[in-house]
Amino acid sequence: MASLKEVRNRIVSVNSTQQITKAMKMVAAAKLRRAQDSILQMRPYAQKLGEMLLTVSSASESAADSPLKAVRAVEKVLIIVVTSDRGLCGAFNTNVIKATIQLIESKYAAQAAKGNVEIFAIGKKGAESLVRRGFTVNTAYTDLFGRLSFVNAKSAAEEIMKDFSDGRYDAVDIVYNEFKNVATQIIHTDPYLPIVAENKSTKSKKTEVNYIFEPTEEEILAELIPKSLKIQLYRAVLESNASEQGARMTAMDKATENAQELLKELRLVYNRTRQAAITKEILEIVGGAEALKN
Repeated sequence: MASLKEVRNRIVSVNSTQQITKAMKMVAAAKLRRAQDSILQMRPYAQKLGEMLLTVSSASESAADSPLKAVRAVEKVLIIVVTSDRGLCGAFNTNVIKATIQLIESKYAAQAAKGNVEIFAIGKKGAESLVRRGFTVNTAYTDLFGRLSFVNAKSAAEEIMKDFSDGRYDAVDIVYNEFKNVATQIIHTDPYLPIVAENKSTKSKKTEVNYIFEPTEEEILAELIPKSLKIQLYRAVLESNASEQGARMTAMDKATENAQELLKELRLVYNRTRQAAITKEILEIVGGAEALKN
């Protein structure tokens, strides 16, 4: 049985840990509220912009000339992996990394065997984990969450679009967590580049729309396509940020509950140990008194 001092030290240690997890839960809850507001405002705009881009580009012949729509034989692949900069958020990062590896093994196994799969890491945890697994990782934007803004996300998107237009990559996919609620995050593995035009069979089911372009059709698409891609990446980052805070809030809540249960057990052990020590002392005193009588 552990000594009283050892049990007291463990109680103090667990109590300190519980205070930390409580504080982290409160901080995550405050950040979650802001992050949730941001993503709820972004979603309708991003969805409508994406729909408009697909519809207009499908109806336009000039859109086919865009280098961002160039469909090539897939030799070199870039995967954008959005994780967090910090841990203590449950399986949040692990699920993204597993989904990334599964995507590579199922869809890009031939390219990976030739060493033609690269990772564009947004978030330090994903970068560190994938580097350990031997992947080539671009870490230029691993600290994006520390300075989260559309301007910084736009810079990352511009770099990716330039590399694709220059032929450095033939396909770009993105893996991230979509925020559903505090306890639930949904893993998405979506194609990012090239932009795929709207399916003709799907288009035929919809009402035909005749657009009047002002300024020219080419100028509108030249502006609309890059903007849509920037918004798409920024939305993925915002989704991941809200998901991270929700996952951390849930993890810290569970950790606080577990600490409370552990404290109950430790206090029970402490009381039993103390009672046993007192009983032992009484027995020693009684035994000594009996020895003096004899």
